[in-house]
Amino acid sequence: MVRICDFEQREPRNSPWLFPFSWEQRRLGDVCDSFEYGLNAAAKEFDGINKYIRITDIDDSTHVFLTTDITSPATDISHADRYKLQDGDIVFARTGASVGKTYLYDNKDGIVYFAGFLIRAKVKKGHCSEFVFQATLSDGYSRYIAVTSQRSGQPGVNASEYQDWEFFIPKNSAEQEKIGTFFRSLDRLITLHQRKQFCICPKFGIFHNEKTNAWEQRKLGEIVERIVRKNTNLESTLPLTISAQYGLVDQITYFNNRVASRDVSGYYLVLNGEFAYNKSTSDGFPFGAIKRLDLYPKGVLSTLYIVFSIRDREQTSSDYLTVLFDTDRWHRGVSERAAEGARNHGLLNISAEDFFDISIHLPKETREQEKIGTFFRNLDRLITLHQRKPLFLFLEELRC
Repeated sequence: MVRICDFEQREPRNSPWLFPFSWEQRRLGDVCDSFEYGLNAAAKEFDGINKYIRITDIDDSTHVFLTTDITSPATDISHADRYKLQDGDIVFARTGASVGKTYLYDNKDGIVYFAGFLIRAKVKKGHCSEFVFQATLSDGYSRYIAVTSQRSGQPGVNASEYQDWEFFIPKNSAEQEKIGTFFRSLDRLITLHQRKQFCICPKFGIFHNEKTNAWEQRKLGEIVERIVRKNTNLESTLPLTISAQYGLVDQITYFNNRVASRDVSGYYLVLNGEFAYNKSTSDGFPFGAIKRLDLYPKGVLSTLYIVFSIRDREQTSSDYLTVLFDTDRWHRGVSERAAEGARNHGLLNISAEDFFDISIHLPKETREQEKIGTFFRNLDRLITLHQRKPLFLFLEELRC
């Protein structure tokens, strides 16, 4: 999902349509009211009209209401109108493993009642529900939920605690709507193309053979081979490190300091197009990071890294693997093989042999892999471009 990020604050240029660049920090309780708990009722088979939304009916990644296995509330709903969602209502999960999960209701979902383990907040007039919802997808919200939900033995966040969450919001409601609508549109685009099953879509260049549905599960070691090439002849003196955002980058430029030894003859020599796995964990990267060398012809890496290359480029797309390694689809394999609790200063205890034993999914057809890889890399560049721009430039593009 796309996240609302902090934009650089500058005075806007003279323009008849630009909003005053005025943001403020507000509590959720300042912009929403009627924080209500849902209907305590069992679920029954869908009656064709009244839908009943529970925590498990909200998709973990997309935050939309799942339309499979729809149920109705098993109760007399003639007295349950207060539990019926209205357009623009935001629902929050209040307990358990799903605490903090959110859902924005709109009329397209039909008549929907919300269950007792959910809290419904109504956004006040003069504020945009879409913007407030998108703010709940931010890192700041996630951190607040992580801290607040652990204040008692059972993970949970109650209505008053949700009201106390603070976030930044434009004073101008039209500005809120512009931003919220843009991020919702971008979310839908990303979600559409992150699904495992890809349909034929010439506009975006996605190719999928619906007749064969030819995807397969392979061991990583079957499609890549380990590189243990040493920099014995000092072919390169460029020390590299892994950046989650920029990939394999010049260590000196990135840290403004040299961490590598002066003598790098014992380091691995990495060539352009080869991959490296950094087993070091960090915030947002609990199983380390895998990146491809794109920015330089060659460089050197510590032997703590696992370096590898594709065995047969006719059978495996490098761009597809690059995109795959930017997701969490390979995390499970590492978590199953890394020694539990055996970490040295944040370094996962996983051998190269075990790492190459993890399984990944990929299309059998190289052309399909390439289409997927190219699309997502282009989409990543588009997102990065817009996240780096000041807000007033960002909104000008929406206007066009």
